[in-house]
Amino acid sequence: MEKLEKGSKKLLNAWAFYDWANSVYTLTIASSIFPIFYATLFNSKDELVSAFGFNMKQTVLIEIITAFTFLVVAFLSPILSGIADYIGNKKGFMKFFCYVGGFGCIGLYWFNLDFIHLSVLFYFMGLIGYWGSLVFYNSYLPDIAFEDQQDAISAKGFSLGYIGSVLLLILNLAMVMKPDWFGFDIGTTEAEKDLASIKAMKISFVTVGVWWILFSQYTFYVLPKGVSAGHKVTKDVVLKGFQELNQVWAQLKQNLRLKRYLYAFFVFSMAVQTIMLMAVYFGEKEIAWGSAGEKTMGLIVSILVIQLVAIVGAVLTSKSSAKFGNIKTLIAINVIWLFLCVMAYFLHTPVQFYATATLVGLVMGGIQSLARSTYSKFLPETEDSTSYFSFYDVAEKIGIVIGMTIFALVDHFSSMRNAVLFLFVFFLIGIILLFRVPKYQK
Repeated sequence: MEKLEKGSKKLLNAWAFYDWANSVYTLTIASSIFPIFYATLFNSKDELVSAFGFNMKQTVLIEIITAFTFLVVAFLSPILSGIADYIGNKKGFMKFFCYVGGFGCIGLYWFNLDFIHLSVLFYFMGLIGYWGSLVFYNSYLPDIAFEDQQDAISAKGFSLGYIGSVLLLILNLAMVMKPDWFGFDIGTTEAEKDLASIKAMKISFVTVGVWWILFSQYTFYVLPKGVSAGHKVTKDVVLKGFQELNQVWAQLKQNLRLKRYLYAFFVFSMAVQTIMLMAVYFGEKEIAWGSAGEKTMGLIVSILVIQLVAIVGAVLTSKSSAKFGNIKTLIAINVIWLFLCVMAYFLHTPVQFYATATLVGLVMGGIQSLARSTYSKFLPETEDSTSYFSFYDVAEKIGIVIGMTIFALVDHFSSMRNAVLFLFVFFLIGIILLFRVPKYQK
């Protein structure tokens, strides 16, 4: 393979194409079909699951595994990023996590309660594979693109990921809703038709894994191995990532505006990410759908609505921030999220769920992009922006761990409705902290 120069169109497109490959995981596995499939394994919504020596609610198990996965990613990413940079083999680490995630998705085909520990291992593999590979995927950007190219190629990657994931989800939806079109025996009874749909769901997990591994090959073929010469890994290299995070924390103490903004981001982000990760589980368990087919269709349509509206929300948020400023816009969005928590507590019908999903989509796309760009604007003049963003990413992951753990505890001892309502507190604290962010850095 010829060595491509930084800024090369072919190199940039190959990097962006990984979004096409891996985004199918978030839409099909994390956000739509897997939560629906998981619910079909239980005879009732109140049936407990036995795992790791405990009996717990169905959703609590997923919440705990998700929190644990993000804890592992938060701990490993500074170590592995430092090692990958030092030995000059980012691609090797990116491949490893890609294949772990892809085979984890394929393994979900055998997910069942009789082998629950092996089953949740496959779920863990998919989740850590996705987020682990993103650490190295994102770190490639300053290596392959000049500063004036980075926004455009990032947006292109997002667009490719959205198009690819929606296309596969539509195919998977057709498989689940019309399994006879794809050669499944649907029998003559409702039970037989439901069984055919469940088999189609299992096949959809395999399609995600195959899609992810297959389409990532072009990215791996074109991307360079790394940008630095290979070196031997030492103890200092392993600890380098944590030392850099500690240096950033020390520098934050001298930047009041950035420090206060990070406090606010940490609090409201943990609530936002928790809602996004658990939205479909909430809809499946708490909404009074009709038949199993109507529930499947309704939940997947809701996800598609959220994805479409999120694009509109991102545009509106961008225009609002240009007119009113980033902090004021973030405060307004957090106020909407705050009321969404209250609305979710009273949701019962599909129509109410659709309306709330539309509003979630409107503020979901905006708050993520604006939160990151606000952090970027508040950074001091520095050549070491990578360490600052590494700190930002680790803070976000730890926030998810805390958010998911609290959500799981409230869900376990009370209900998922109360867990969502409890997130109201985090948005309220986030709003208060945003008001304390100085307009200018003194």
